[in-house]
Order: sequence, then C-alpha cells, then structure tokens
Amino acid sequence: MDWGKVIFVFFILMSLTSTAGFLYDQNPIILFIAGSVNIISTILKIGVKNLLAAEMLASSLVADLHLIPAFFYLQFSNDVETAVALAIGALAANIFSAALVIVESAKTRDIEY
Repeated sequence: MDWGKVIFVFFILMSLTSTAGFLYDQNPIILFIAGSVNIISTILKIGVKNLLAAEMLASSLVADLHLIPAFFYLQFSNDVETAVALAIGALAANIFSAALVIVESAKTRDIEY
C-alpha cells in the first residue's frame, strides 16, 4: 500500500467533506477547518508528478480561492449567503478534483496490469 497516496487522497476527501459540512451547518469554525484542510491538500498537490497533476492543482487552487474569501465574508461582514455561495463553488471544485483522482487511479491501474 502506498501511504503517500493514502494521505493525499485523505486530504482531498477531507476537504470535500468538510466543505459539505459547512453547507449543512454554516459555522465559521467548520469553514475555517474546510479552508485549512483544502490548503494542506493544495500543498500536497504541488509535488505530484502524474498525468492530471496540473488539473488537480488548478481545481484545488479554485477551491482555496473560494473558501478563503468565504471565511472572511462570514467572519467580518456576517454575510452568510455569500459565504455559502462561495462554499458551493469550492464544493464543485473539490468534486472535480476527487473525480480526477478516480480517473488517475484508473489510469494507473491500467498501466500496472
């Protein structure tokens, strides 16, 4: 088992699920956790050298650039609607990133066999 890949996929899924958790309960702490985990996921994607690495990094950056302003909107201007709208955009980017990981895993498995 490749533990590096396990950690990589863990942070991608954690980012996705914590963003979905914020959409369920609009709590600033949950949004901060979602943004923090997504930033860690972005950092992990910087060193990846595979077929869809650029697309995965781009989707993670999109999610970062949605979650960070969402936190500031929620925390400083108490604008829940804008924060939720930005979090929905981040959720879409994280779903795209998770789909890319699935495609990459399928491609890697085809090459191994």
